[in-house]
Amino acid sequence: MQYDLAVVGAGIVGLAHALAAAERGLSVVVIDRDAQANGASIRNFGLVVVTGQEPGPSLRRAKRSREVWLKVAPAAGINILHRGKLVAAQRPEALALLEAFKAGPDGQDCRLLSRAETVAEQPGIDGAKIVGGLFSPHELRVESREALPKLAAFLADRHGVAFMRGAAVSSIAPPMVETSHGPVRAAKIVVCPGDDLATLYPDRIARYGVRRCKLQMMRLADPGFRFRSALVSDLSLLRYGGYSALPEAAFLRHRLTEDCPLALDNGVHLIVVQSADGSLVVGDSHHYGQTPDPFASDEVDGLILNEFAALFSRIPDVLARWTGTYASAPEAGFCDVPHEDVRLVMVTSGTGASTGFAIGEETIDDLFR
Repeated sequence: MQYDLAVVGAGIVGLAHALAAAERGLSVVVIDRDAQANGASIRNFGLVVVTGQEPGPSLRRAKRSREVWLKVAPAAGINILHRGKLVAAQRPEALALLEAFKAGPDGQDCRLLSRAETVAEQPGIDGAKIVGGLFSPHELRVESREALPKLAAFLADRHGVAFMRGAAVSSIAPPMVETSHGPVRAAKIVVCPGDDLATLYPDRIARYGVRRCKLQMMRLADPGFRFRSALVSDLSLLRYGGYSALPEAAFLRHRLTEDCPLALDNGVHLIVVQSADGSLVVGDSHHYGQTPDPFASDEVDGLILNEFAALFSRIPDVLARWTGTYASAPEAGFCDVPHEDVRLVMVTSGTGASTGFAIGEETIDDLFR
């Protein structure tokens, strides 16, 4: 069968391209080597982050992707479990950075909170451990391990997208895609390889300085109270360009270097989200390399849990632990052109859920003009 578009990779970025093409009435096939979603797209928080994204393309794409999530989630039966994000500031330097962000153009829709208002916003926070906070209304949170299969089913059932699972792609010579299940013919091809740096177009990927980032995450037992939104704290502010590029971030970095150097060395920051069953997804850490080892460190998990304990009086039992990897590079992502009918698309900042839908629309507009 001849398709208008073949998408290689069924992670969130690949599915985003399939959605953008299918909504334009194009015939689409998605090819993936795994039988089900198993990579970075399900080993995360399911958090669509808008506030704090680096101004420019990243922020614009996050705003547009949020709009698409709000449209497609109810149609695909995907529950939005949280709306909004609370930044709980533990140090005066963090609060000063939040005040500077709030005063800028990207913080206008956010609310700066006193200590008492922050405690009231999120039950369970120890008020003695914080100085204030910031609430953003923009974030959305889905359960990734459920959302990806539901999105794929929606594309198949509603839009007629074909899926070839368990099929490895060995080469691309437009209009042919050679797979372990036989050749596929498509007018246009989009390759979304996730963190596979070696199979397709490795020389082109290498030009962007891409390596892998390994993260560690945990699921904690229901703490006995509900989270009204996603929650982050001081260390997280250094990992988002919308905050870290502000002059006030230097003072926070200096303070954190004194207070928690091991956490900084291991790329630890705290994100907490709650699932429908009350359990918490907590993380994460960041270690980089071409091939990071697959082993989780108990010490690193301890650093993450220490950050949780810095806000809450009790650490719930750990129910599960896992590692994940994603592609990382100096730039947030790229769309490379190996051939006039082929696009190689990688998100290299861990923001596929936050920006992928907008990137998919941009790529499809470019390919089909």
